[in-house]
Amino acid sequence: MDYFIQILTFILIISILVVLHELGHYIPAKYFKTKVEKFYLFFDVKFSLFKKKIGETEYGIGWLPLGGYVKIAGMIDESMDTEQLKKDPEPWEFRSKPAWQRLIIMLGGVTVNFFLAWLIYSGLFFTVGDRYIPASNIKHGILVDSIGERIGLKTGDQILEIDGKKTKKFDDAMIDILLGDNITVDRNGEKITFPIPEEGIRDVLGAKGRRFLSYRTLWVVDTVIPGKPAENAGILKGDRLIAVNDKKTEYWNEFVQEISASATKSLSITLERDGREEIIDVRVGEDGAIGVGPKIEDISITDDYTLLASIPAGFTETINVLTKQIKQFKIIFKPKTEAYKAVRGPIGIVDMMPASWDWMFFWSFLAMFSVWLAFVNLLPIPALDGGHVMFLLYEMISGRAPSEKVLERGQIIGFVIIMSLMAVIFGHDIWVLIQEKILNK
Repeated sequence: MDYFIQILTFILIISILVVLHELGHYIPAKYFKTKVEKFYLFFDVKFSLFKKKIGETEYGIGWLPLGGYVKIAGMIDESMDTEQLKKDPEPWEFRSKPAWQRLIIMLGGVTVNFFLAWLIYSGLFFTVGDRYIPASNIKHGILVDSIGERIGLKTGDQILEIDGKKTKKFDDAMIDILLGDNITVDRNGEKITFPIPEEGIRDVLGAKGRRFLSYRTLWVVDTVIPGKPAENAGILKGDRLIAVNDKKTEYWNEFVQEISASATKSLSITLERDGREEIIDVRVGEDGAIGVGPKIEDISITDDYTLLASIPAGFTETINVLTKQIKQFKIIFKPKTEAYKAVRGPIGIVDMMPASWDWMFFWSFLAMFSVWLAFVNLLPIPALDGGHVMFLLYEMISGRAPSEKVLERGQIIGFVIIMSLMAVIFGHDIWVLIQEKILNK
């Protein structure tokens, strides 16, 4: 059932994005009186699951869920149907329209994707606000593991800037570090700037989502497990740790290190209780624990937005997401980061979906993926919208259109590139899936 929800979420997101993207081409094409022969959700290779002709357009659903398309008469596209092009141009054909109209038609899909993301982000800001942890609320410094240390960070650092830009949201720090070139931190009162090593980024990506960055909290008892050493020794909820065996140990991570390394040993723990110090002897269990849980201080805030304020905030968030997606390519093209190994296709994306329905995830992922679809489609690769735009801009600047032979060859080359990339990505998804199955045995 869990996997069914994941697949359903993915298909629903893809379906909405594809239909709206293709509507972005369809509406201006119809407005400029251009004949649209087909409008399909998913690809109908050899056959379709459903089709119905209404007027001059055949609407349908294909069986291959890798996108969709509108087939516009008189246009060289991925269908490579050039029979109509052998005849004289008709006024209702794409090739008969002025270059500026053809440009609007080709940009329609990515425009809809951008505005969809903007609308969703604005709607989320207006309805639920923007909840995040301000970097200024990290009073006791960051907490990093061995991967974070390989990047150059140290537990206790205060992150000041990434690439010279002040960090506002601690929640964004992890992804900003991956996409950045250098970090500025406050380390024991000294301001230090250091480059982000590519090998460190490689280690982060290789950890497959493991958080290398968190924040330190004071050791305050919130939970005491019945029957465990802590309860037997008299530790109470609300106690704050000061030291272990006279060694200053006021942070939760320091306490965990001391306790886990002292299995079956007796420790002297200094606590603060009701404004006074108490010393309690505790024998650590064989599992390297004493049976307490920390009080997690909620240091997040929520920025609320009026309807008018949510509109520019949604636009800014859309641009931020787009900027980060563009920066991802910088990482992919750095061999030492081995970021290409982290690229996931449809199988990998399905695995990212929540196992139970989550509306916040749905809308957030839909907006993010809409921006991604807009960006990818604008790449100047023939067979993508960006390839058609590239040829149209050439025509508008030079005053002459590329020959049909050039357009046909461009489509073939672009199609081969895209299919090759899809084959590699699918193969990588399957290989990762196999590895995970083997490791989980």
